[in-house]
Amino acid sequence: MTHRTISQPRTDVQVTNLFLRGVYNWMTLGLGLTALVAYLVAATPAVAQTIFTNPILLWGLLLGQIGLVFAISGAIHRMSAGTATGLFLLYSALNGATLSSILLVYTTASIFKAFIVCTGMFAAMSVYGATTKKDLTSWGSFLFMGLIGIIIASLVNIFMASSALDFVISGVGVLVFIGLTAYDTQKLKIMGESAPMDDALAVRRGTILGALTLYLDFINLFLFLLRFFGASRD
Repeated sequence: MTHRTISQPRTDVQVTNLFLRGVYNWMTLGLGLTALVAYLVAATPAVAQTIFTNPILLWGLLLGQIGLVFAISGAIHRMSAGTATGLFLLYSALNGATLSSILLVYTTASIFKAFIVCTGMFAAMSVYGATTKKDLTSWGSFLFMGLIGIIIASLVNIFMASSALDFVISGVGVLVFIGLTAYDTQKLKIMGESAPMDDALAVRRGTILGALTLYLDFINLFLFLLRFFGASRD
């Protein structure tokens, strides 16, 4: 007599965990690529000088990154899995090229300290967002207003050059992005609960979009923390 093995359907928890695992794997890969490119650019003076002494090139890189974020966020449902993945990795690499400046400006010890603190805060808020029974939807409007306020205040401070205002902006920025980490994680958990695991393309698109979302939360939280912990090389 032959025995047939009957595959058991995945539970909602298994589906959600599989989806979130994909999100965090791609986010980690993106962060790793950013760090690698940043290191390579900073370690190659000719490349760093080409980027940071050429305003047209630098602005091109910055605008290119903004364009990629909007392209991935707005058109991912029309992309192939390979295109979505490639654009995310391209964004991560371009971001690494521009973020290489922090390796030239700040000491290694202060960058490491900011990274460790950022990782701890990000992990704690991710766990909170994934496990809390509280609906964080109401946070969205407040966090968005806080983000707009940061942008406006940062633009104003370009002309004011106020260290006090810069301190406030940094503090608010940390609060906004730890809030966004929990808020976005909960959104991704809900997305994972209804992920069509029999549709590999849809799942890949979802994990890439989720990875980009959490990647942006992590990078921005790190940059605001660096403004507190960063010690200049000068």
